[in-house]
Amino acid sequence: MNYSENALNILTARTFPQKGPAWIDKNIQGNEDLSYLYKLLETNEYDFLKKRDKIESTIKHLGSCIDGLVTLGDEGFPTLRGNVKPADKPFAIFYKGNITLLNRDNLNIAVIGVLNPDDRIELTERMVTAEILEHHATIISGLALGCDSIAHKTAIENGEKTIAILPCALNNILPKENTKLAERIVEEGGLLISEYYDSPKNRNDMVSRFVIRDRLQALFSDAVLLVASYAPNNLGNDCGSRHAMDKAKVYGIKRGVIYNERKHYNLAMYDLNRQILAEDRSVIRIDSSNMSEAVLRLVAKTNQQLFF
Repeated sequence: MNYSENALNILTARTFPQKGPAWIDKNIQGNEDLSYLYKLLETNEYDFLKKRDKIESTIKHLGSCIDGLVTLGDEGFPTLRGNVKPADKPFAIFYKGNITLLNRDNLNIAVIGVLNPDDRIELTERMVTAEILEHHATIISGLALGCDSIAHKTAIENGEKTIAILPCALNNILPKENTKLAERIVEEGGLLISEYYDSPKNRNDMVSRFVIRDRLQALFSDAVLLVASYAPNNLGNDCGSRHAMDKAKVYGIKRGVIYNERKHYNLAMYDLNRQILAEDRSVIRIDSSNMSEAVLRLVAKTNQQLFF
């Protein structure tokens, strides 16, 4: 398991009150002297090292479930895409597999969508994802059931790599039904990543981890493609994909949606797709009539939005 003293120091700093990601981004670059950290955190050597030893013990218990940990200041810590505000910047990444897939020169496309796609949605997703893979892109998704799983499997079946971003420690794959898929992603040269090394404190913490995870799908991608999604409504329908799409817009990451006005105009599972297209003319619309051209726009290596 690979990790540095710097990594342990940064994780330890995060445990102090009011020392969130924005504070870390402002005050820590990595590899600071311990004496500087003690002063910065208004603590002492004993208290700091006690916290650090506890964190290291927890990490070691993850064993072979992780290959390593990279943090700010470590060689290999990935550069983010887009314009990301300090509070959204990750400072620590636990990984299993090929961490270089997060490098900015790697073409990464996030493919996301509902948990319960029907057969037509799955067929469309597989066709569009296969077209994206023709450009040797790495597919990013969240390992959830439904559209996420389809995206990962399509990448593997086409001989390309895929990245799964998880809302949980890597020794506790969620959902458990996708444990074998997670293992195969790594076996095929892909990557699993997480910001977490411990269990959530409560249900609210667990729910927030899913939302926080969704931003990583945007900031490690050159573009985010929404396959299909409900929009929030009074029936309780919603889909976490909207968080990733919202963050992509904020960061200036290209966005695409699969949508055909004639086929999808009255289908609830395309409500968010329809809403996003109505609100933002820069979004790339993909359907069977323009798939090759639209995918080419989606995978173009630029952070600028493309207008139809």
